[in-house]
Amino acid sequence: MGDEPAPIPRRRLRPDRSVPTEGTYVCDACGEEIVVPLDPSAGLEQCYVEDCPVCCRPNVVHVEFDADDGSARVWGAAE
Repeated sequence: MGDEPAPIPRRRLRPDRSVPTEGTYVCDACGEEIVVPLDPSAGLEQCYVEDCPVCCRPNVVHVEFDADDGSARVWGAAE
């Protein structure tokens, strides 16, 4: 058990930064702008599949939070 790698520490947002609660991406299939809730407690880099509420096609949603200023980058891609 001594050969196990050390766990990688998770980067966290600085506590003095405000974080947006919503983000948007454009559905790759229908072109609609979709609003999604943002939650940095799930990690600074997130990726999940969500069906478009307009056309029902799946999108891979990517979210990246900036640990320094708390901003978020959100984009979608076809599954």
